[in-house]
Amino acid sequence: MKVMIRRSSAGVLSAYVPKKDLEEPIVSQEKTDLFGGTVTLANGWVLALPEMAAGTNLPITVEARRLCGDTD
Repeated sequence: MKVMIRRSSAGVLSAYVPKKDLEEPIVSQEKTDLFGGTVTLANGWVLALPEMAAGTNLPITVEARRLCGDTD
């Protein structure tokens, strides 16, 4: 699924899923550089993000896989 990752002016990372019209804060991440690991959203979804070069600028739209979380 397409997911846009951005950082707010307060420094909070969030993920926006256009297909679901869903925006949730990222509450934890597997890797410190964000990409190539999993992130957990506030609603419980766990997304696998693709590998990206270190220092990738945000906002960015990526193809992510939802590993778990509520289905609807």
